Amino acid sequence: MKYSTLVTPSNPPSCYNRTVAVQFFLNMAEEGFDVVVVGSCMTDLVSQAPRLPKAGETIHGHKFFIGFGGKGANQCIQASRLGAKTAMVCKVGKDFFGDNYIQNFKNNGVSTEFVGQTDKAATGAASIIVNDAGENAIVIVAGANMLLGYEDLQRAWPALGGTKVLICQLEISPDTSLQALRSARERQVKTIFNPAPAIPDLHPDFYPLSDVFCCNEPEAELLTGVAVGSVDDAGKVGAELLQRGCGSVIVTLGPQGCVVLSSQDPVPRHVATTPVTTLDTTGAGDSFIGALAFYMAHYPTMPLEEMARRANQVATVSVQGVGTQTSYPSRKDMPQELF
Repeated sequence: MKYSTLVTPSNPPSCYNRTVAVQFFLNMAEEGFDVVVVGSCMTDLVSQAPRLPKAGETIHGHKFFIGFGGKGANQCIQASRLGAKTAMVCKVGKDFFGDNYIQNFKNNGVSTEFVGQTDKAATGAASIIVNDAGENAIVIVAGANMLLGYEDLQRAWPALGGTKVLICQLEISPDTSLQALRSARERQVKTIFNPAPAIPDLHPDFYPLSDVFCCNEPEAELLTGVAVGSVDDAGKVGAELLQRGCGSVIVTLGPQGCVVLSSQDPVPRHVATTPVTTLDTTGAGDSFIGALAFYMAHYPTMPLEEMARRANQVATVSVQGVGTQTSYPSRKDMPQELF
């Protein structure tokens, strides 16, 4: 694969010259990644309590822990744990949380070549409250995530062009996600776009640039104005999103599974999931998307409905554990018939 522009590292080691750096990127592009994620990293500050507090109320919780989160990073790590060769394009602060997050990526087999650090903002953080029913309330402070921009994408162009699947979301600047999706389309890379957290004035180009547009019920309602209270409602929302240009649409429905439809097969298909005892739903949607990306990269001819069925099974495991990435299963934890 040829590239019109190759950008060397902004701060290459002293042993590098331009020729060596260019050759490094060429080799990496030829080798390629299965999944590249352009997105967010968040440090999760998690409190478990009997119930979610009301406005102005203070309640006692019974457990607190710090974990790794952020939609983009979650999706990347779930794909990696299933066996995908992954890379993360993101930005963290030059702080304790940022250093720890980079090590977390390495521990999970994710390439950190395109993880930038900045002293202009802190690593993103999410304050999460989880009740005894597994429901959650989340407040995020994006921090360094919002500084991820075009120059960072330039550094990652070879990886973006050499990957099989690109995932983007909206916990970074929407313009950056849109630029990444445009780059992927130019290079004929398959794309998954997760419009989360949803914004009502989403740029119309996001739809036709999404090979798979994956959203949950509240995101679907904000984007279309149609409340999603049933499987039938999800089908109606999916049809509306197809009309906006999406290649395929998946509307996730939590314990009800998801609804899948595509421009080639616009009839909504309900993909149910197995009922389980839920401990924590935090990050379950990201687990689903990471698993979906794995299947798209490794089994490109598999019907999307079957990919969604298998991704459902992966996400179902995640809700039976506490925490976000800590609850994500690895390939060895899943039935081998899924692979």
